[in-house]
Amino acid sequence: MKKALIHDWFSVYAGAEKCVESFTNIWDEFDVYSLIDFLNDNDREIILKGKKAKTSFIQNLPKAKDKYRKYLPLFPLAIEQFDLSGYDLILSSSHAVAKGVLTHSNQLHISYVHTPIRYAWDLYHQYLKESKLESGIKGYIAKYFLHKIRIWDISTVNRVDYYIANSNYIAKRIKKIYGKESKVIYPPVDVEKFKLCEKKEEFYLTASRMVPYKKIDLIVEAFSKTNKKLVVIGTGPDMEKIKAND
Repeated sequence: MKKALIHDWFSVYAGAEKCVESFTNIWDEFDVYSLIDFLNDNDREIILKGKKAKTSFIQNLPKAKDKYRKYLPLFPLAIEQFDLSGYDLILSSSHAVAKGVLTHSNQLHISYVHTPIRYAWDLYHQYLKESKLESGIKGYIAKYFLHKIRIWDISTVNRVDYYIANSNYIAKRIKKIYGKESKVIYPPVDVEKFKLCEKKEEFYLTASRMVPYKKIDLIVEAFSKTNKKLVVIGTGPDMEKIKAND
């Protein structure tokens, strides 16, 4: 069986990439595809077992390594340029456009969905507000392209044969937005790395990539008004904003 693995983008080693790592732990013979691949050698060895993804034209656009999200309007076009017609199995790891890859009737396409596109659907208004795109020329342009992405996203629903959700919450969102049932398979946890600790410190823990929709700043702000200890694990563009609430 010839297998292809397609992931939205490889820029950091975060939650979605840990799921991809689990896929390649099971099958390391995947041919890997992604809009971009800027992993360092160490992360590449862990996630992709040393392989480099076959990338789209986004990889070669100016400042794509750090500013690839600026090319969001081009993502649907870019993902459809991958020719996967020679594969028997396509496994997509999707939180944006990976599930929209083109397939034919003799192929099995299974999509592990981390989320439908948040900023195009239920976090649309929050995204516009936090990005200061509620009005003005830039705002109208952003609204237009997000509208187009919603239309495209719905048009790709039947390109997937089986949906897998990473939680019951995401399964509900898949049903709401795509009208599809999904099987819940939770992201992997290596339980062998943890030991039972009966004598514990008293603190709360949050671990996440520090991006606006995760609301880590709100959690930190809430704890700053109490005498309870909060341990925050993660990094991301909201790091300085979150530190300011500490």
